[in-house]
Amino acid sequence: MSANMILALMFGGLTALMLTGLPIAFVLGGLSLFLTVTLWNPDSVIILVLQIFDTMRSEPLLAVPLYILMAAILQRSGVIEDLYRVMGLWFGRLRGGLAIGTVIICVVMAAMTGVVGAAVTSMGVLAMPEMLRRKYDASLVAGTICAAGTLGVLIPPSVLTIVYAVTAQVSIGKMLIAGVVPGLLLAGLYILYILYVAYFQRGRIPPAAQQPVSMRLKWLSLRAVVIPALLIVLVLGSIFLGIATPTEAAAVGVVGAVLASLARRKFSWAGLADAGVQTLRVTAMILWITIGAKAYVAIFTGLGGADTLIALIRDLDVNAYLVLAVMMLILIFLGTCLDEIGIILLTVPVFLPIVKLLGFDEIWFGVLYAISIQVGYISPPFGYSLFYIRATLPEGIGIGTVYRGVVPFMGLQVLALLICAALPGMVTWLPRMMG
Repeated sequence: MSANMILALMFGGLTALMLTGLPIAFVLGGLSLFLTVTLWNPDSVIILVLQIFDTMRSEPLLAVPLYILMAAILQRSGVIEDLYRVMGLWFGRLRGGLAIGTVIICVVMAAMTGVVGAAVTSMGVLAMPEMLRRKYDASLVAGTICAAGTLGVLIPPSVLTIVYAVTAQVSIGKMLIAGVVPGLLLAGLYILYILYVAYFQRGRIPPAAQQPVSMRLKWLSLRAVVIPALLIVLVLGSIFLGIATPTEAAAVGVVGAVLASLARRKFSWAGLADAGVQTLRVTAMILWITIGAKAYVAIFTGLGGADTLIALIRDLDVNAYLVLAVMMLILIFLGTCLDEIGIILLTVPVFLPIVKLLGFDEIWFGVLYAISIQVGYISPPFGYSLFYIRATLPEGIGIGTVYRGVVPFMGLQVLALLICAALPGMVTWLPRMMG
């Protein structure tokens, strides 16, 4: 059978099997193995074996389980609950203050852990009931939590960014630091939108009714910010200053998370064991997806699919930014039905040669990549954040409310994507400072 026919079967088979709801890792790996043995060349199975060994020997991927473990420990330390109380004291009397405080907490959580599920779930449990009790519009509450929770995709230390950097073979440190400014830009856009709703759509956010809080109490409450600030300095500071590699910084972060639990007297061996099991489960899922995706891409490349695609792009007489826009649209679509790790491992090896051909910077493209995946994360009906928050919805609020709430934030994410695309220097200046 011709290579083009096998490639067509690869794409058709992948689409059909994904629609069945089978785990993406086994769809990718199983389909690759089946087509290699039956339709291509059984001897080429060695390619799949080599991809597995290459994945298992990847030192940079060691950072992934460490950051996940740090997030799991911090979830059990009570740090997030303290942060929410601090934000309530400082922003409670500002119209829309609780929603703004939620965005700020999500920024801090993203800078501590980089795990989206932890942020969305935690804010769904802590912030949603309080904002609903204060008569905030339910769709705004859901949209704020879903959108702000996905900042962990972009703001370092992001697991997604590490996987992208390893797959694209670019500096992990530079890739992590490149997400800082765009991440803060997104958070700023969310806050501006909340303020707009608060003052121009008054029925959706109630007047601030909290009793005055003394400045002394506010300043004393900032003690709860010390531990998160130290963790962020330990992890991001050590990477930015070149003191530690991202993997070493992740190990430091785990130690910091354990010390934070001890300082708050929330540490227990049972809790550490639970965090370890959670880490093992998530890491195993990521590695299986990695193996399956690498096998799929290896067969795709071996059959000449990458060369054919690059030749097609080269022959097209269109603007380079139009090609970039098509790639971003593909990522947004994939973000509604695949997890972010699968998207990266499946598309980066295909897209990156095109990016190099068009003369774009790989670090800058990585940031656009992350923002596009964020849009997919909250896109109805299958965005991952929508499923995370669904588990925390109180009785009487349906998923339709969440869908309505995320639409304006999707628009803000697209706006941030356009700004970063139009101003590459805004994305790359921090990585350039690292040398």
